Amino acid sequence: MKICIIGASGKLGRYMVQHALDRGYEVVGVCRERSVSKLDAFKGRITIIPGATNDREIIKKAVAGCDGVLTVLVPWGNQHYSSGTAQAVLDYAPPGARLIFSCGWHITCDGRDVYPPSLQREEKIARWITRIIPFIDLDDQVEACRRIFESATRWTVVRGSDLEEGESQGLPVWSRHVGEPILVSNLTRRVDFALFMVEALTNDALIHEAPAIVGCRTPSALAHAVAH
Repeated sequence: MKICIIGASGKLGRYMVQHALDRGYEVVGVCRERSVSKLDAFKGRITIIPGATNDREIIKKAVAGCDGVLTVLVPWGNQHYSSGTAQAVLDYAPPGARLIFSCGWHITCDGRDVYPPSLQREEKIARWITRIIPFIDLDDQVEACRRIFESATRWTVVRGSDLEEGESQGLPVWSRHVGEPILVSNLTRRVDFALFMVEALTNDALIHEAPAIVGCRTPSALAHAVAH
């Protein structure tokens, strides 16, 4: 399988690269030119295409011939970074390719998510701060996901909880809606978020799903397993 990882140099991206290589996949990575050195550990094992991830020509080149595309949707700045990246992937990925996108719990697919007060406060604070210093654009990430949800491609949008570093605990568990008891712990190892992204490439049951994930060893996940 040949895959493209857009945002390969970030923490999540590097974990995805490693998981993909462990499975014997051919990997093309896209990252900003100044971040290429972060991928030195994979030198000679992956193809790196440096450039902005919302550069349509860069994405067109990177996804050519790929069976799957893993995209880290980052809401940087106020230049439509997330929506530009998502639209380029939707437009240029080969027909039938599996398209896996990452974002946070704040994205909703059907409006049926129930958010805890802490998450609502965090989003309000982020929006207030970015009105003054526009370093992120949450609304553009929402727009990016709206375009994905409305597309006819074979997409999955993986919605991550709060993240922590640490050894892998295994494949995260998921629910269609934030607010379900299984997700209460709101914590996932970053390495396992990456694992879920890579595993989704070959899990057709996740096509046109927006799974909200949580670590499989968290208290809420373990309690759910016992109850069921």
